[in-house]
Amino acid sequence: MAEPTKAEAKQRIAKLREEINHHRYLYHVEDRSEISPEALDSLKHELAQLEERFPELVTPDSPTQRVEGAVAKGFRKVTHSRPMLSLVDVFDPDEFRAWESRIEKLVGSPERPVSPGYFAELKYDGLAIAIRYEKGVYQQAATRGNGRIGEDVTTNVRTIESVPLRLREPVTVEVRGEVYMPYADFEKVNKAQEKAGKPTYANPRNLAAGTLRQLDPKLVAARPLAFVAYALLDDSLPTHADEHDRARKLGFPTGRFDRVCKDTDEVVAFWQEMEKKRQSLPYQIDGTVVTVNDRKLFRRLGVSGKAARGNVAFKFAPEQVTTKVNDIRVNVGRTGAVTPFAVMEPVQVAGTTVSRATLHNEDEIARKDIRVGDTVILQKAGDIIPEVVQPLPKLRTGKERKFRMPKTCPNCGTKLVRPEGEAVTRCPNPDCFAMEAGRLEHFVSKDALDIDGIGEKLVRQLLEEGLIRDPADLFALKAGDLEPLEKFAEKKSQAVIDGAQAARTVPLGRFIYALGIRHVGLQTALDLADEFETLAKFRKATAEALESVEGVGEVVAEEVEAWLKAPANLKLLDRLAKEVKVTKPQKTDELAGLTFVVTGTLSDISREEAQQRIRSKGGKATGSVSKETDYVVAGDNPGSKLAKAEKLSVKIIDEGRLNKLLGR
Repeated sequence: MAEPTKAEAKQRIAKLREEINHHRYLYHVEDRSEISPEALDSLKHELAQLEERFPELVTPDSPTQRVEGAVAKGFRKVTHSRPMLSLVDVFDPDEFRAWESRIEKLVGSPERPVSPGYFAELKYDGLAIAIRYEKGVYQQAATRGNGRIGEDVTTNVRTIESVPLRLREPVTVEVRGEVYMPYADFEKVNKAQEKAGKPTYANPRNLAAGTLRQLDPKLVAARPLAFVAYALLDDSLPTHADEHDRARKLGFPTGRFDRVCKDTDEVVAFWQEMEKKRQSLPYQIDGTVVTVNDRKLFRRLGVSGKAARGNVAFKFAPEQVTTKVNDIRVNVGRTGAVTPFAVMEPVQVAGTTVSRATLHNEDEIARKDIRVGDTVILQKAGDIIPEVVQPLPKLRTGKERKFRMPKTCPNCGTKLVRPEGEAVTRCPNPDCFAMEAGRLEHFVSKDALDIDGIGEKLVRQLLEEGLIRDPADLFALKAGDLEPLEKFAEKKSQAVIDGAQAARTVPLGRFIYALGIRHVGLQTALDLADEFETLAKFRKATAEALESVEGVGEVVAEEVEAWLKAPANLKLLDRLAKEVKVTKPQKTDELAGLTFVVTGTLSDISREEAQQRIRSKGGKATGSVSKETDYVVAGDNPGSKLAKAEKLSVKIIDEGRLNKLLGR
């Protein structure tokens, strides 16, 4: 994307500030939200980058120049002994190193780096407070407020059991930390709300903030809040690590994972380790905080705006971010479905760079009112496909344009149709190149025949060169056919041929799935294979027999029967029968009646392999968690499925437990 002009940046900055201020007020003053904290962080990050590029556009009232919040009515105001500063956010190792380079220019150099290192700790997602003690006795607690003036919540904080009312030594000191609510207690409160017919809370942070700022201390005492200390205002301590040690000795809980890191590599390793552990922790975190450990050096670095230069919030890859929709295009799939997708400014979300996201269909775009040029919230949780959640209409400039579904297929020019009662527009031409390519790509995919070396690019090359027209042609290829293709040498060509030959034996379930019959997913294909056992019996299946299979309804049965009766498909089956050996399902009933969901990254095998092994033992492997799920197998970075499993009280197991169930 071209660099914005100063005029464009000025306009964008003004709109971003207005939008951020709106959501910050909701989040910090009214304890409610219209968008996720991660999406708000993404907007703030964009604003900070624009202001860094155009420093002359920075104003004192910019959201980057002040700490969020305002004093709520009903609470006495408290002026902080020292400002409660905010943190600059970074989202990846490169941004962290850029921050490090900036502070080294102030106090050091590459030859004389910022020593003796950093202190890394978890960034709890709660409400920051300051607590003052006189001669070891609890005196006052205040929220962050606007950074200079907070709300007096002394009575409410007194009810939190992890906050000591008397320190282990009779010292006068101020401690700062985070009030939060553990997941287990959050679930208990929400269950009580449901039972009482009241609305539930969106997340632990909102509930913790709302609870702490109740005017009735009895209500606060009834909800189990927790406290963790992250700073001690004691200038005699030489390092930030010493602050944590001293806080523990005085009786405050501190983070059990916190540690001193000698250099950037150790900081990044800590950040990566905590991101992996994030989903298994009993409380909500959204990153780590990294602080220059030497307190003298920290003070020397000073303050920029309303944030200390000596520490930074090293946040995890967000599951929601904001980005811009540059265009809306359509893709024609193997069944002829014409699916619109957004082409966006590339953005990091959930650990991957995303530049495209499906928009499902024309009605969905209209319902969400997504336009070309919109700033949108993009979501990707764990292994979920990126999704455009909503646009942010207040950021529109008037140049945005609505999407119109094309009248003709962009690949073959055939007039598109939208069957009555369906949301999907289709290309009716069975010989459309895009459909041919889609069917072949599906046939060689991992859950189908899993042919090594043949992917989307090669399939399209082979079709364009006229070397193949249908799946059966793949098995007739010779190395000499491939060598003339661009970037194909003898060794690579032979590897492709070997991959096709290795796929000549395939279980019936995967073979049925590979055929790409509309509405037949992998689990349905496996159920059909269990019922009919051989390809010959499956070919003779009637709609009545198909409908008797568990999970196969009238629509699917009719679709399969129609596919099996089509002359072109019968011809293809005859040709494939000469090229591949379709075997009976090989399975036991050890896991019969059990339903599994595999989420996250496993260490020994892929999710697909784990699902296949579960099915081979008679179990079911599905993609979504429900009350019918028996086990959720959680690997690294499991995403939202783990949270849903916890909410539904579904049993969660790790890879080792799965291996035992599989008899491995």
